[in-house]
Amino acid sequence: MQDKENETKNVNQLDAAGKSLTEALTISFAILKVIMIVLVVAFLASGFKMVESDEQAIVLQFGKIRGVGEDRLLGPGPHWVWPYPINEIIKIPVAKNINLAVNSFWYFQKPSELLPQGPKDHIRVPADLDPVIDGYCITRSEKQNTSAFTGSDYNIVHSKWQLTYKIDDPEKFFKNVYVDDVQPGQSYSEVMTKSITPLLEKLIADVVVNAMVNYTIDEAISSEDRIPRNVKKLLQKKFNAIECGLTVVSVQLTDITWPRQVDRAFLNSIKSRQFSETLVSQAKGYAENTLNEAAGPVGPELLAAIKNENVGESEMGLLWSQLAGAAQEKIAGARAYRTKVVETAKSNAEYLQKILPEYQKRPQLVIQQIYQDAIKQVLDNTDEKIIIQPTENAKSKEIRILLNRDPAIKSKPKQD
Repeated sequence: MQDKENETKNVNQLDAAGKSLTEALTISFAILKVIMIVLVVAFLASGFKMVESDEQAIVLQFGKIRGVGEDRLLGPGPHWVWPYPINEIIKIPVAKNINLAVNSFWYFQKPSELLPQGPKDHIRVPADLDPVIDGYCITRSEKQNTSAFTGSDYNIVHSKWQLTYKIDDPEKFFKNVYVDDVQPGQSYSEVMTKSITPLLEKLIADVVVNAMVNYTIDEAISSEDRIPRNVKKLLQKKFNAIECGLTVVSVQLTDITWPRQVDRAFLNSIKSRQFSETLVSQAKGYAENTLNEAAGPVGPELLAAIKNENVGESEMGLLWSQLAGAAQEKIAGARAYRTKVVETAKSNAEYLQKILPEYQKRPQLVIQQIYQDAIKQVLDNTDEKIIIQPTENAKSKEIRILLNRDPAIKSKPKQD
């Protein structure tokens, strides 16, 4: 009897333990289900991503870009994608302008020289330019030679540049431009900028070198925007060639100067050139004024036509007809004088024709009459007459007449 009671007691204890174990397992499975549901919800919720207003996003599905056409890019706003490792979203800043300072063409400066309050007046300039540490560009000579590197005097300039660029094709940029892996806590924009800076510095350096060699040192120093525009154009061509998805917003030449070692000589050269240009400008102005006074507005065109052997007579005649100024006055005076000479000759010819019959009859009488008329005309036109009679002892019987001995005496107006 005792054994049966013990057995019954043991069975009851086992039933209670089984019930407890069953209840514990039930509760554990319930908690596990809740945890799994929470994990699934959290996993799915992690797929919600926000693309900022200045960004576009690319979705990678198992490492490849997902979508076709415009669906390959996600615009600003909230989006849901399958969480990692199924999908991965890459946000690329497309509206942000990124600045890159390029100082590789500037001469070496010590840290103290770069400080705003650093010494400027007592900087020791090296005697020679060191190509290992000093950056520079080569410019062509004043007279460009057709034979490269033959008889040409190339010059050196130091320059600073600033490139402003942005991403206009995120897909091309992601495919063709290497960017370091973004680690947790890092910004893709910062990693991207740091990764592509060496590439951009190399590209713009190559473009600057090829562009500057086409300009003289004066053109480079006095250039306001012409050279930066050329550099921008050439750099954009390189971007397009490698399909990097970048566009050049602007290129600025922030500073440019000649080598410090030749500063005094270069300043003297500038002064001499300015003085020469002033003289040339004054000479051109004098030439233009003289030509305008001599021939009027048509003067330059007429002078060019005279020098050009291919100009026809009709065109030359038209230009001569437009002549003005002192030349026109001279021509008018010459024409008037020619008319006067011709008319006088005609008048004299008519007069001689009239007296010819009389001269043939009495030549001495006609000659004497002509002589007397000439003397009378001369004496009538003089205001002062001094006649000196010869003395009795004089060997010569000459009579000397001094007419208007004082040049200040003016002719008296004739009275009607």
